[in-house]
Amino acid sequence: MGVKRDYYEVMGVPKSADAAAIKKAYRRLAKKYHPDTNAGDSEAEAKFKEVTEAYNILSDKEKRKLYDQFGHAAFEGNTGGDSSGYSQGEPGSYSYYSYSGPEGFEDDFFRDMFSGMFGGAGQEGARGQGAGTYHRFYQNGFGGQDLRRRGTDLHGQVSVTFDEAVFGCEKIISLTSPDGSSQSLRVRIPAGIDSGKTIRLGGKGNPGMGGGSPGDLLLQVQVGEKPGFERKGMDVYTSVTVPFTTAVLGGEAVVPTLYGDVVCKIREGTQSGTKIRLRGKGIVSMKNSSLRGDQYTRVAISVPQDLSPEARRKLKEFEQLCRRNSGGGRGNAA
Repeated sequence: MGVKRDYYEVMGVPKSADAAAIKKAYRRLAKKYHPDTNAGDSEAEAKFKEVTEAYNILSDKEKRKLYDQFGHAAFEGNTGGDSSGYSQGEPGSYSYYSYSGPEGFEDDFFRDMFSGMFGGAGQEGARGQGAGTYHRFYQNGFGGQDLRRRGTDLHGQVSVTFDEAVFGCEKIISLTSPDGSSQSLRVRIPAGIDSGKTIRLGGKGNPGMGGGSPGDLLLQVQVGEKPGFERKGMDVYTSVTVPFTTAVLGGEAVVPTLYGDVVCKIREGTQSGTKIRLRGKGIVSMKNSSLRGDQYTRVAISVPQDLSPEARRKLKEFEQLCRRNSGGGRGNAA
């Protein structure tokens, strides 16, 4: 038998570590080296047993006190069984694991870990007689319960342009497997999708274990920007600039939309910042293709510059007429 390592070294904590730090370290290491997540790895199983043994001593105040005084010698010749608190046997055709540790620990760790590993399929469990004891056993697959495990999901991103998100499209993506081989997949981007939404490709994730089904591929969509257009949900916001005379006298303005140009009527006396609502010119709903948002276009007024002498004179006349009509023309110099 090899020389045992210092328990604090095994746990990766200093001798001054409190109970919470020791418990946190054990959670991390036990999950990392547990036999059910390292099937056939004898080195991982040995480390799991070593970590569990160290935790069983350091989590017990009396045992820790003895260990700090006498080291491993404090427990040599112990006839009470393996100090790791972990044993593996094969009663019948079942693989059997049991753990004995501090009261309550198994409730928030081992129970969750085992149930998570098997997904509730093909498993039985029993809590032992006495605090801090937990047993888990499952059939080895000899004509019994189903131990298949679904593969884990893969995550990735796919980028689309603003218009591709509006109208929908197809993208070709490439997946590279661990062995270096690549696979091309055709992905349908639904019309109306927005940044942050996820597209799920069933069965394109990691392979399952024991004949279990593969996981899925989850692609998060990133939508690019389109100059002059801003999206808010299903609605689109734009702006249009009209001449000063059109704003004063009224007229028409050509407004670009996602579906082509639209000629809009500009009312006489339109102020800068006025919003024009174009119904149905927004983004289509992913849930109902017959529904679309609206486009809101803000009117900006272009102020003339570098006026000719004649234009300036006419504008002055216009100003004077406006003052007279508003009653502000009295008292002006001749």
